[in-house]
Amino acid sequence: MARPAPDAPRPTAAAVLDDAVRSLAPDTDANRLVARIEEGAAPRSVFATLALEQHHVISADRVSFQHLARRADGDPPVADFFDLLAQGEALAMKQLAGLADACELSEREIAEYQPRPGCQAYPSYAARLALGGEPTDVAIALTANFAAWGRCCAVVETAMRDRYAFPEEACGFFGFFAGPAPDVGERARAAVQHGLDTGQAEPATAHRYGRLLQAYELMFWNSVAD
Repeated sequence: MARPAPDAPRPTAAAVLDDAVRSLAPDTDANRLVARIEEGAAPRSVFATLALEQHHVISADRVSFQHLARRADGDPPVADFFDLLAQGEALAMKQLAGLADACELSEREIAEYQPRPGCQAYPSYAARLALGGEPTDVAIALTANFAAWGRCCAVVETAMRDRYAFPEEACGFFGFFAGPAPDVGERARAAVQHGLDTGQAEPATAHRYGRLLQAYELMFWNSVAD
């Protein structure tokens, strides 16, 4: 009698996240704005638009992450991950003020600005995931997206200094996301490992979420470029 095949080893959280980052990496050539900024070819006015649009993105994403943390209340490692993300959005909003000041945006201009639909597709989808997505799968998708977003922010931060001569305070927002975030990585691994151990994580579903997040982020950049 043939012996039953041994159970396949379960993937680790690190392996699942690495696979998501690799598999969902976007086509950098499709991002028209970051390439122009890197070359110094984008008009300086795009930075004001970025600041205005991000004011809405950050506000919305913070609420989404807070809601995901509440939904994951019975799964502490997952809730901790989203709590940290929500705290990060609050810090990012403070950094964004430096960019807004450098672009000479008044409080009235920020309050009355009408955001572009293509720029707000990302936070709208993030809100949809916050309402109905499996939190562990959302954590996987966001980790892949953050890797791509961070690379773009690093390019923009460098160009702001080297090509556009922005002051240090103006570069802080993009520098915040460009720099390493070991706490976020550690909590992401803990959240995903919990999801794998409890059977809540479905990497295939996470990749579906992630593909859309990457597409909507690309839409954000290109909508500013248009």
